[in-house]
Amino acid sequence: MFNYSPDMNDRFSLEKIISKSEQAFKDFSETCEQVPPEFFFKQPDGKWSIAQHVQHVIISTKTSTAAFALPKFIVRLVGGRARRASLDYDALVKIYIGKLAQGGKASGRYIPKKINTGTSKEKLIHNWEQATATYLHALKANLKKDQLDLYQVPHPLLGKITLRELGYFTIYHTTHHQQAIKNLNYH
Repeated sequence: MFNYSPDMNDRFSLEKIISKSEQAFKDFSETCEQVPPEFFFKQPDGKWSIAQHVQHVIISTKTSTAAFALPKFIVRLVGGRARRASLDYDALVKIYIGKLAQGGKASGRYIPKKINTGTSKEKLIHNWEQATATYLHALKANLKKDQLDLYQVPHPLLGKITLRELGYFTIYHTTHHQQAIKNLNYH
C-alpha cells in the first residue's frame, strides 16, 4: 500500500495524460528512428538491443491499452474499485524508480523475445506507432474523466494502481526506455 496522500490539484487531467503520452510516444519514435540500422538489433552484453526495448514497450503499451479499452465492468472484475486516492505523477514515478532500485525488472510476457532476422527496424517502429495509436484512441474514446480514479488494475511491480496512475506509468515507462536507448552509445 502506498503511503502518499496527493493534493487533488497536482494530478494530471485526462487531457494532460493524453498530451504527455502523445509527446512521449513521438519522442520515443524519433529516438529510435535516429539509430543507425547496424546498431538497432545489436545486443550489448547483458542488455537488451534497441529492438528489444521497442518490443518491450509495445507489449507494455498494449497491456495498458486493454485497461482503458475494455468495458469497465471487466476492469472492475480484474482490479476492482480504487480504495485510495490516485497518486500524482511524481509520486508514482518515485515509487517505480524505487522498485527498480530494489531489483524490480521485467518478467514473464514483458521480457522481449529474440527478434527474428526478417524483422526490419521500420516494421518494428511501425508496430510501435500502431500500438500507441490504439492506446491513444482507447484513452480518447473509451474513458471518462471520472473513471481515472474509480478503477484500479494490477501492475507487475507496483501492485494495484488506478487508471490515472496507469496513464502516468505509461508516460514514464516510455521515457525511461527512451533514455535507456540513448544510454546504449550507438553513435
